[in-house]
Amino acid sequence: MTALLTHADCLTHVTPEGHPERVARLEHLLHALEGLDLTRVTAPMASDDDLLRCHPQDYIDMIRSRVPAEGFDQLDGDTWLSPGSFSAAMRGVGAALKAVDMVLGGEVKNAFCATRPPGHHAETSTPMGFCLFGTAALAAKHALDVHNLDRVAVVDFDVHHGNGTQDLLWNEARALAITSHQSPLWPGTGEPKERGAHNNIMNVPLAPASGGEVMRKTYMNKVFPRLREFDPQLIIISAGFDAHQDDPLAQLEWTTDDFRWITRELCQIAAEHCDGRVVSTLEGGYDLQALAASGRAHVEELMEAAQ
Repeated sequence: MTALLTHADCLTHVTPEGHPERVARLEHLLHALEGLDLTRVTAPMASDDDLLRCHPQDYIDMIRSRVPAEGFDQLDGDTWLSPGSFSAAMRGVGAALKAVDMVLGGEVKNAFCATRPPGHHAETSTPMGFCLFGTAALAAKHALDVHNLDRVAVVDFDVHHGNGTQDLLWNEARALAITSHQSPLWPGTGEPKERGAHNNIMNVPLAPASGGEVMRKTYMNKVFPRLREFDPQLIIISAGFDAHQDDPLAQLEWTTDDFRWITRELCQIAAEHCDGRVVSTLEGGYDLQALAASGRAHVEELMEAAQ
């Protein structure tokens, strides 16, 4: 079976009118997943101790203290807090950690975390890019430290470089972090020369308007061989759907079928190397219809792989 982890708290992270990372994103995605035969799980709340695997206590305290009693607080040009934001972010991390527990415990074959805010831009002590805590990196550290795995891979196909995941896993020799992303594009990081302290970071820049065909060839020729060589015991996916041709924030021009394809291929590698164990967590995707369609295609492929 495939687990779907989410929580109503993730709908209480509200952003100002016109902000692309809005409540409607999760509403549309959850609606698209209705009727699918999934193991539906209420996401637990992460603890400070969970976050301390990647973030220092003073940073956690700062985020908590900035949450407004009403209205908004702005952390940077893109990242906002509302009264429900801290709980939403803690549910997002809690969902990813619970998903790791369920997959590694054999309760389900794989899992998708439909949560927000996203996480892959949050650095050790810096919120940015709509993100507060590094959800995918925290899930990887949880698998390594709590479940005693030796090798965990994070694959991030969001259109923006996962600078936060890179920062949080830079010194982690047991993790391989692979990010494909449009370049040039915000946040301006993610050059191939950024390789991590243990050659454990792989950045794969893709040119604007390069499309799905170039992406598929690049993954087949570069990403998948590196992933297979690493021989992961668990694959964590940062599933951003903003490379879609309809997305307003970027120009990679992927189709819904491209997201289906990349999910299928990652699940196949997981089947070969780690008994199919995959945990996926939602990152970007800002056209509501494209997000809903691509997210459903992604989950359908997870379900197919779990048969």
